[in-house]
Amino acid sequence: MADPIFLPGVPEDLVRAAFDQAPGNEIATGKFLSPESSAALAANAFGWFLQRPAFLPVLPGLADACWPAERVELEAVLRFPWAGGRHPCLDVLVATETALIGIESKRYEPFRPKGPPSLSNAYWRPVWGERMAGYQRVRDGLRDGTFRFQHLDAAQLVKHALGLRTATHRPEEAGKAAVLVYVYAEPVGWPNGASINPADHAAHREEVSRFADLVAGDEVRFLFFSYRQLLEGWSSSGNAAVSSHAQAVLHRFAP
Repeated sequence: MADPIFLPGVPEDLVRAAFDQAPGNEIATGKFLSPESSAALAANAFGWFLQRPAFLPVLPGLADACWPAERVELEAVLRFPWAGGRHPCLDVLVATETALIGIESKRYEPFRPKGPPSLSNAYWRPVWGERMAGYQRVRDGLRDGTFRFQHLDAAQLVKHALGLRTATHRPEEAGKAAVLVYVYAEPVGWPNGASINPADHAAHREEVSRFADLVAGDEVRFLFFSYRQLLEGWSSSGNAAVSSHAQAVLHRFAP
């Protein structure tokens, strides 16, 4: 018998509802069922906390974010300060009393071929403030070719950061710190048995680190860690239910 779509304790109705309203609805299109699905990994790993946000352990590097989490959302759309067009959709959004944390999850994407970065002219509108210079420098460098990333979707991260910056300047989230988290799997091979060159993993990590250096000190803080690091923390959190969930994620997805 095939494994169920969702791990034990993950509220299927809430996850499906989140994806139903999201751009590209990966469950309805069947993409969620792919053995390479990043959405399935993120939804199962973080979806477990939708009804129990206070159980979410402190994320690496964010001990200062005034835990526990007050809410956890999947497929959260953050609107830019204008009407129309496309707006960024984060895999996970976590809110604490003092921080709004957007999480972008990757699984096999860093090891697939990529097209040129895509940023519309709207991203050059003068609405981001003076404390987003690093992200805007990356934005500019992606367009003129100064910055090149083979494994990292830097354009997507810029969009997410600008969306988070916008969100924390709206009344409902005003005063909260904005944090963009990049969490990535490091699979040893593809589902068909083909291996992934360890050098590609190293190159991906180097690109993530370089991106972090470029945006250091900006209003939207950027953090990154692997799923293995994340799940190790969950396993040692002291909460037996969280530890059991972490082991289930490791067993199912081998990230």
